[in-house]
Amino acid sequence: MDEKKRSTLITIAAVVAGYAALRYGPNLIPQEIQFVDMDRPNGFRKFVAGETSSGSFDPFAGMSNTGSDSVKEAKLRADARVGENVCRALYGELNLTPRQVPVASFSDYYCPFCRVQTKRLADLVVSNGNEFSIAWHELPLLGEDSNLAARAALAAKRQGAYVAFHERLMKTPFVASPEYLVRLSEELEIDEEQLFIDIDSAEVSQELEDSAALSRVLAFVGTPALVIGRTVVQGQVSDGAIKSIIELEREEGWAEQCNYA
Repeated sequence: MDEKKRSTLITIAAVVAGYAALRYGPNLIPQEIQFVDMDRPNGFRKFVAGETSSGSFDPFAGMSNTGSDSVKEAKLRADARVGENVCRALYGELNLTPRQVPVASFSDYYCPFCRVQTKRLADLVVSNGNEFSIAWHELPLLGEDSNLAARAALAAKRQGAYVAFHERLMKTPFVASPEYLVRLSEELEIDEEQLFIDIDSAEVSQELEDSAALSRVLAFVGTPALVIGRTVVQGQVSDGAIKSIIELEREEGWAEQCNYA
C-alpha cells in the first residue's frame, strides 16, 4: 500500500472513530449516578455527567444599543418570570399523561455534543415516549450564528414548524445565514417574510430571555444540559442514566416536589 493511500485510510479511520466516540461513547461507559442537592431551586438536585461545550454569548447582547440599564432590567424581568414557578417555566408547554416525567433539553446548534445528544433523545422518544415528554429550550452560548439559529427555530415555531427547523439546523453543516434560512423556509414551505419578522419579535426575544434565566437559576456551565423532573443533568449523558433518572423521578413523585401545577 502506498503512503498516500495509507495516510488517507488513517484519516478516515480517525474521523469515524471520533464520530463513534461522540455518538456511542456515553452509552459504552457506565455512568454512576450521584446527586448533589442544590441550594436553589428548593428540592432540586444535580448530576454532573459528561462532555459540555461552554461559551459566553449573552442572548441579551442584541439589546446593548439600548443601554446597559435596559439589559439589566430585561434580565431582572426574565428572572422574575422564571422565579414564580421554575417547573412551569421548564415544562409549561407540555401536555403530560399521568405516567410521563417531563424532560427539558437545553442546547446550542453548534455544540457537537448537543447534536449527538439531541439525536439520541429523539430516538428515545420514539422507543419510550410513553415514559417521558421533552420541552426543547434554546440556549445559544456559542456566538451570533448560534443566536440566529435559535431565533429562527423559535420563529418557525410560530408557524408550526419548530420540529422541522430544529431537526434540520441540528443536522446541517451550513451556518444559519439569512440566505440559508430563506432556502430552508422554501424547502419546508413556510412564509419566509413572516419568519424574519418573528426572528426579531419581542415574543421570540422573551422566550430566549426566559431560557437564559433558567440557565442562571439552574447554574448551567454550558450545553447540553437536561432537567428531568427536578434533577439537573449537566453534560452529555447516557441513555441508561436518563432512563434511570426518569424512573427515580416517577417513584419519588417529581410533580409534588417540583411544585408543578
